[in-house]
Amino acid sequence: MKNAIKRAFLDTEDGQILYRIAGEGEPLILLHQNFRSSDEFRELIPIFAQKRLVIAMDFLGLGDSDKPPRIYSIEDYAKTVILLLDELGIKTTNILGNHTGAYVTAEVAAAYPERVERIILCNIDKFSKEGKAAISKMCEDLDIKADGSHLMERWLARSGYIDSAELKHRWLLDELKGFGYPWYALLAVMEYCQRMEERLRLIKSPILILSGTEDIKELEKLGFALADNRKFILTAIPHIKMINIIGGTISMMNQMPEEISKVVLEFLE
Repeated sequence: MKNAIKRAFLDTEDGQILYRIAGEGEPLILLHQNFRSSDEFRELIPIFAQKRLVIAMDFLGLGDSDKPPRIYSIEDYAKTVILLLDELGIKTTNILGNHTGAYVTAEVAAAYPERVERIILCNIDKFSKEGKAAISKMCEDLDIKADGSHLMERWLARSGYIDSAELKHRWLLDELKGFGYPWYALLAVMEYCQRMEERLRLIKSPILILSGTEDIKELEKLGFALADNRKFILTAIPHIKMINIIGGTISMMNQMPEEISKVVLEFLE
């Protein structure tokens, strides 16, 4: 089937990277958030694949990709995107990244402008010292507990914004694959925030910003970020278009594929 999602692995010096690929035509790379994998785009890939070649990768340290031998930086993750493009013979591409994936997308556009056509940055934030401390504290609490209580704790952690038991299960499976290891990509994001604005100013490609209205409320409740912090990107990059996804949660890629695919395809076309 033309739009069937296939899985494959990219060999790198730091381990294998799983990626999903479907469709044909102009390429679109999808980059996921922390605690997730390319499964974050399971609902979106078939929609995009009707018009494009769609590739979604699992970052090293997350999903079904290998655990890297060291803590990766956002620049390191950006290089893995280029490695995948080279492997697939893709000279230029569009990229959509959500949360962690948005930082990697921005760095690819800043460091490798000749490889990028257009980018979509979803739910990109600037974390304060307080936000970084709150995230670090949360990561310290993500341990494998002898009585298995961590399983129910993490199941209930998303009750406020995920109603579907099936989607909670998918989230939990992804998250548990990172238990017992450093939170590689999350540590990379916190470190990248220190120089993010100067990197963003280097981007020349057209940019669409998507911001989930419920997503930022959840981050505020957790003490990770403030809604006003998300506006920093409007001053860092003047040549952008920003759209609020009304009702969009941290899981909006899974929950609102029709709405998101519509605005993304309009931007790309």
